[in-house]
Amino acid sequence: MSAPSLPMPAVGIDFGTTNSVVARTAGDGTVHLAEFAAPDAVTAVFRSALCFWQEDAVRGGLAHEAGPWAIAEFLGFPQGSRFLQSFKSVAASTTFEHAQIFTKRLRFEDLGRVFLDHLTTHAGDALKQLPERIVVGRPVRYVGSRPDPALAAARYGAMFAGLGREIHYVYEPLGAAYGFASRLSEPATLLVADFGGGTSDFSVVRVEAPDAPRRCVPLASAGVGIAGDRFDFRIMDQLVLPLLGKRGTYRSFDKVLEIPPGHFADFSDWSRLALMRNKRTLDQLGKLRHAATDPAAIDRMIAVVEHELGYGLYEAIGAVKRALSAQTHAAFTFEGEGLSVSADVSRADFERWIAPDLAELDEGVDRVLARAGLAADQIDHVFLTGGSSLIPAVRGLFERRFGSSRIASGDELTSIAHGLALIGSAPDLAEWTVDDGEEA
Repeated sequence: MSAPSLPMPAVGIDFGTTNSVVARTAGDGTVHLAEFAAPDAVTAVFRSALCFWQEDAVRGGLAHEAGPWAIAEFLGFPQGSRFLQSFKSVAASTTFEHAQIFTKRLRFEDLGRVFLDHLTTHAGDALKQLPERIVVGRPVRYVGSRPDPALAAARYGAMFAGLGREIHYVYEPLGAAYGFASRLSEPATLLVADFGGGTSDFSVVRVEAPDAPRRCVPLASAGVGIAGDRFDFRIMDQLVLPLLGKRGTYRSFDKVLEIPPGHFADFSDWSRLALMRNKRTLDQLGKLRHAATDPAAIDRMIAVVEHELGYGLYEAIGAVKRALSAQTHAAFTFEGEGLSVSADVSRADFERWIAPDLAELDEGVDRVLARAGLAADQIDHVFLTGGSSLIPAVRGLFERRFGSSRIASGDELTSIAHGLALIGSAPDLAEWTVDDGEEA
């Protein structure tokens, strides 16, 4: 009788909109997360961010960093830097051709290769020698109103080609499902809901007994192009921007008009706020202040732009969102140069703001169940993962459908990479992979 074959060494990469995580299987089948000695702490979570700046001593004159190091560089010299975050969100966009970085034009794959170079460098020994099997997660549905999955496939392929290995693509929630299945000792039908920064994805998997020839069988997947970033912006739009003049008025001759919403468009992304700090924009805001019926609100908006407070403002928004996951009321407070704002917010307020998004998530669950040909009472376990899975209203969607006893969570930021690495080690890897040009 031949000895059982050992698991294949593999690396799983969860390339996320907000965060990226890398896991690696050892020869005995155990999984280890790559760790990064970031400026403020050692972490397994690498922010999906890039920062560029001009430097004559660097070849090509363009220096760059990624992850938490990119944030540190940007905060140290915002006006001399070009910061990009959530660039994964343009992977399937036909309107995105390149990012203008000072005098250079960088395509998505150029940005991706720079990001991967820094990620692997900061990971040190964990990624110094890559195994032959590399599994990369991809969304079930890409972000955007009309995403082009074939375009995203080409861009992903060019991005990851620099690793010098064949890349196997697996839907992100299937990675989490595979990892969760390793906890089960009995056959079961499993629904996984993965809430990332840009997308929310759902997969249904049949888990067989531990000694079955094929332990897990994917049944269906579906996705929605909204997630954590949308929830953050709801707080910005509904709670913070009114303090900065949005939905306020200004005088024009003998008329009182609403302030044009275009003044607030760049507040959807904190890194874009730094680009507003230019003479033309500040002159426009100065004129708006003189005409505004509430000039103090415009003063606060000018302070955010002039003193580059966008990063701290969004950190405060994230803090209040997390607080509302643990309590029914929270205080939003932010102190910065020239600015002090505060407001009370209730969980009920937040849930009202995100109600349209919750409805779309509910429809996504409908679609995945329909594609699997199953009713809610045929799902044995529901595994919620991703940062937004901690929001009570999100969890409540699943409790109402499936009952709280069937719901599990944990390792919200690392479960996908962990499962992707396990899939890479499995003999039935091909059964889990997806043509990256497909969209469920």
